[in-house]
Amino acid sequence: MNPETFILGAGGFNAGDIIYQLFAFLVLLFLLRKYAWGPLMGIMKERESHISNEINEAEKSREEAKTYLDQQTEALKEARKEAQALIEAAKKQGEQQGEDILKAAREEANRMKESALSEIESEKEQAVLTLRNEVASLSVQIASKVISKELDEQAQQKLVNDYLKEVGEGR
Repeated sequence: MNPETFILGAGGFNAGDIIYQLFAFLVLLFLLRKYAWGPLMGIMKERESHISNEINEAEKSREEAKTYLDQQTEALKEARKEAQALIEAAKKQGEQQGEDILKAAREEANRMKESALSEIESEKEQAVLTLRNEVASLSVQIASKVISKELDEQAQQKLVNDYLKEVGEGR
């Protein structure tokens, strides 16, 4: 046997087989690229796009949540300030009402005091008037007794003293 035939015939390289296998490989590669690789790459790009959109939406949601949190924090601060202002206003109003009540109580006490003093003064004037009337009456009585009894000066003095004692004991 020929060494050339041995190599080619019994396991050697055959050019037709190589071309056929190369052609089959290229057809397979074309078919894979058209029907498998293209759709697979489309699915991968679609998946990449979907994931990218999800990441962008998550980032947007995170930013919105952060903005909302900042707004709520600011609103809470404002609410605390308003509550503090309301508390301060209520304290001031309470203090003012307390002062008004004390002022009204003082005015009422002064009015009552003035009324009592006026009443006392009226009673005093009434007592003085009554005393004057009694003194006038006693004076008339003394004068009538003196006239009815012509008394000397000593007897007259004794009579006045007796009437004054009488008036003092009567009270």
